[in-house]
Amino acid sequence: MGNKKYAGSFFEHFKIMYDPRQEGKIMHKLIDILFIAVAATVCKCEDWEEIEEWATGREEWLRGHLELPNGIPSHYTIKRVFNFIDPKQFEKIFSNWMKEVTGNTEDTVIAIDGKTMRGTAEKCSGKKAIHIVSAWCSKNNLVLGQVKTEEKSNEITAIPELLDLLFIKGSIVTIDAMGCQKDIAKKIVEEKKANYILSLKENNPLLHEEVSEYFKMVENEDFKDGSIQHCSTLDKDHGRVEERLYYYSTDINWMDARFDWSGLKGIGMVIRRCNVNRERTEERAYYISSVKSVEEFSKVRLHWGVESMHWNLDVTFCEDACKTRKGQAPQNLAALKRLALNMVRKDKERYPKKSLKGRRFMALLYTDYLDYLFDINF
Repeated sequence: MGNKKYAGSFFEHFKIMYDPRQEGKIMHKLIDILFIAVAATVCKCEDWEEIEEWATGREEWLRGHLELPNGIPSHYTIKRVFNFIDPKQFEKIFSNWMKEVTGNTEDTVIAIDGKTMRGTAEKCSGKKAIHIVSAWCSKNNLVLGQVKTEEKSNEITAIPELLDLLFIKGSIVTIDAMGCQKDIAKKIVEEKKANYILSLKENNPLLHEEVSEYFKMVENEDFKDGSIQHCSTLDKDHGRVEERLYYYSTDINWMDARFDWSGLKGIGMVIRRCNVNRERTEERAYYISSVKSVEEFSKVRLHWGVESMHWNLDVTFCEDACKTRKGQAPQNLAALKRLALNMVRKDKERYPKKSLKGRRFMALLYTDYLDYLFDINF
């Protein structure tokens, strides 16, 4: 980023953020606070106090990028700002940045899944933990956007809101059974011009039974039905062997539900066989989809990447340990952590062999590496 104040697309993206504070009582610029919070989160800071302490220690570096007319803001000020700024605007800016970073999403997998921030629950008041629904892109292993819902059961309403934020034309959207809804399928195909692979479970009992019974029948006949497309994948890692068998049929004229689902082209089954230390497990999963071939359908295996992202948020960014509960701060802090996760993950040159945790540590130690992360991301 060099030493030019407010240079780079970070400032272009975030300068439009509305400042909800009372004019005339503002001592610290909103853009300064946002920049400090993002940089500090990259550098292993997990709460407001650590952000202030890091900024105080890196004031000279920060002054190379910011004006800081009244010095470093206190952690009370930083916390108060994140408590009041509009999370929907934050998420919109986040998704616009990701559109610029990601570019064309043609043929890539966009996995949508929810994660509960366990630390935001309050036992004494009975307040439930906040649930964040995120979209993850297989093309570059990055988070594309997020929305908040009060609990997992509300994912059905949160997913369309998240889709509105995303630029996913030509992609394949994968969603678990909670998102297997006619309106969601219609939105993906007709509004977003993308394809879908939706998991089927007992929350769609009739459709689940219809598809599962069909595949039981063709499996009993040893898949001799000529309309069944088939492929497989095999993964080996640290004594674990996982084989996945993909079966897909576009011959669905017999299905009563085929007219109810926009863009429905086929139904699929995945048989997952795992061998770990000589213990073998086998499970089956069923899907409906708008893709045309088993090769496209087999990309459903990439959905696990969003689970990996959730793991990194917990282990690398300590998200579940976060106790921030009041106002808009939990949702904004979640977006902040996902933004920092994307920034660190995008390093493919300096420390590609280091873990995400290791890269955050290097950013904490060396400001030239922190500059590099801002340069390649903004």
